[in-house]
Amino acid sequence: MMPPAAAVHDSRYSWLRLALAVAAGTIGSSGMWTVVVVLPAVQAEFGGSRADASLAYTLTMLGFAGGGVLMGRLADRFGVHVPVMGGGAIMALGYVVAAQSGSLWQFALVQGVLIAALGSAGTFGPLIADISRWFVRRRGIAVALCASGNYFAGALWPPVVQALVDGYGWRTAYTVVGILVAATLLPLATLLRRPPPADPLPSAGGGGSAGTGLGLPPRTLEALLAAAAVACCVAMSMPQVHIVAYCVDLGYGAARGADMLALMLGAGVISRVASGFVADKIGGLATLLIGSLMQGIALAFYLLFDGLYALYAVSLMFGLFQGGIVPSYAIIVREYFPAAEAGTRVGVVLMASLAGMALGGWLSGAIFDWTGSYTAAFVNGLAWNVANLAIVGWLLRRARRHI
Repeated sequence: MMPPAAAVHDSRYSWLRLALAVAAGTIGSSGMWTVVVVLPAVQAEFGGSRADASLAYTLTMLGFAGGGVLMGRLADRFGVHVPVMGGGAIMALGYVVAAQSGSLWQFALVQGVLIAALGSAGTFGPLIADISRWFVRRRGIAVALCASGNYFAGALWPPVVQALVDGYGWRTAYTVVGILVAATLLPLATLLRRPPPADPLPSAGGGGSAGTGLGLPPRTLEALLAAAAVACCVAMSMPQVHIVAYCVDLGYGAARGADMLALMLGAGVISRVASGFVADKIGGLATLLIGSLMQGIALAFYLLFDGLYALYAVSLMFGLFQGGIVPSYAIIVREYFPAAEAGTRVGVVLMASLAGMALGGWLSGAIFDWTGSYTAAFVNGLAWNVANLAIVGWLLRRARRHI
């Protein structure tokens, strides 16, 4: 006789595993945020335009995106501990190698390949997909908490790295982070070797090639989710990537910008957790639509206010409004695709979201170079946000017709 689902899913061990996953994600996602903090220092040392300096972030996001699919497939086949352990080792090496860079291009390539594609990518999508298989009743909140490791990293690492940069320079800062990653992430990976239980519930559409529950072929739904993810994350990247440089341009200094980034991402943790509770009640699509609408409102406020304390307030608002967007995509995938495909499907959609971050990070820098200010970049973000709302709204209407 099979044990009830609650005996395995949503169990005490499930919550312990979630805690381990959040810790691993917080450490591994350092690769996404350290580059944002050192961007002004790297640009000052190597020269070049703001768009040139933003290329390091763009390659980081592209590497993180592409690597997520590879790491998801490894997790589906061998277990999540493989991408976490391998990624941790390569990322630690990448930090040390990046610290020896002799040019902006070398720094950007190491960021994109070692730190992101073969490093941090193993500690985001694979962990989210894995933890979704350990929960049934509380899947939304579990996925949201796991995804919050990325934002815990955003709240933790920028002030630490900025302090190291101010005291010892960006090269020493990167070396220190690499040592910390190796010392903490590798032992954590060994605690994630236990395989996930079988999924007791079918996906909404039965999975496979039969359909997705929305009257759409699986590939069509995945393509639409990917397009929506690109659009929302182009908009999301504007404040997240450029808030430090924006504060420098306004005369407030890099440290103020790093504080705002930490505040933004710390507030994002709150909204991610809240979105998990909401998703358990109303589903992933509706939660995504709400988050996207609120993100657009926050972006509009950046156009209206540029005072120091106003920027702190708007950054807090932005974090509170947009934090639940990315986890919603993983929840939607688990609602409409089978569990056996979780790692790969989640990896594809998260790849699209990160590609949007990469495009938006570079595009905002390029628009700054073209116009001499960030005003047009914020307008560009709003336009992409509207495109996301159109796609998600259409999917939600279709979902309600197929209930």
